[in-house]
Amino acid sequence: MSDFALVLTTVASTRADAIASALVEAKLAACVSIFPMRSVYRWQGEVQREAEWQLVIKTRLDCFAQVEEIVRSLDSYELPEMITIPIQKGSTEYLNWIGMQLR
Repeated sequence: MSDFALVLTTVASTRADAIASALVEAKLAACVSIFPMRSVYRWQGEVQREAEWQLVIKTRLDCFAQVEEIVRSLDSYELPEMITIPIQKGSTEYLNWIGMQLR
């Protein structure tokens, strides 16, 4: 088991690049992949349908609090999605690369 993780968050399209750049520049993410998506969810009693962007943040588990702080400070959502998936296995070379990119 490694100490690396994927952090998932969904953001408005106008925020995706700024959040991804801030995380990589702060060395809290080795890479952030950005995917367009459409979400259907219930918010404040109403069904919402939104075009959004899914960010897949490659980081370490111990960076989560700082990643969350940056996402919350730059995101326009009142309640941003913040889900961590620990990386159970991965290629040694790729995981080493992730580790070298982070502070």
